[in-house]
Amino acid sequence: VQLQASGGGLVQAGGSLRLSCRVSGSIFWINDMGWYRQAPGKQREMVATITPGGGPNYADAVKDRFTISRDNAKNTEYLQMNGLKPEDTAVYFCNALVTAGGLTHTYWGQGTQVTVSS
Repeated sequence: VQLQASGGGLVQAGGSLRLSCRVSGSIFWINDMGWYRQAPGKQREMVATITPGGGPNYADAVKDRFTISRDNAKNTEYLQMNGLKPEDTAVYFCNALVTAGGLTHTYWGQGTQVTVSS
């Protein structure tokens, strides 16, 4: 099982970015999916998670600015980020709770850099 994240980049404050994360491999079932971020010198923190049915959960810092979604047919999750702020600068990681080969495990993507300039 592999997670491939994409869509990061450099954007000015107030701008938007859309992150994508595709899960590949011999997958039986994908349960919750999520996005986390880690800024320099800080611990990794939850940004947003989403259930298989599409129910979202957001960190307070991103509510009303970020939207998480998923396409179960494509095994892909997305993070639409609007109204970006310099404090959103971080490496963003996707994860997914995946059942494959009879085992259930949380897998992580490689991370994608998001930089917001003031």
